[in-house]
Amino acid sequence: MSDEPREHHLLCIVCPEGCEMDIVERDGDLVFPKGICRRGREYARREIYNPCRVLTTTVPVEGGEIAMLPVRTDKPVPKPKLIAVMREIATIVATAPIAVGDVIRENVMGTGAALIACRDIAAT
Repeated sequence: MSDEPREHHLLCIVCPEGCEMDIVERDGDLVFPKGICRRGREYARREIYNPCRVLTTTVPVEGGEIAMLPVRTDKPVPKPKLIAVMREIATIVATAPIAVGDVIRENVMGTGAALIACRDIAAT
């Protein structure tokens, strides 16, 4: 690791306060500005060392009253894997009937996250 400190500027999204944080990473340790709460520090650590996002998109539906199904991952996926996850999702075609919460695909790209339906779709 370099002796040069790295700086990170983050806007905390844990609560409505929206604290701006100028964080310095020095020798693997994070130095936070005064007044940042415990939850904000945890958020910053996750965002700096392992940023993850819940992925929302749509997949086509066969035999349904509408053509596209809104879906999302049931838990956050590491940001570096988002493109690969989207490539796998692009190969999926769901079959109606579908209920909210139905698992469309288990363990997408080995992330441990399931792709779940966000809407009911009746069969035609």
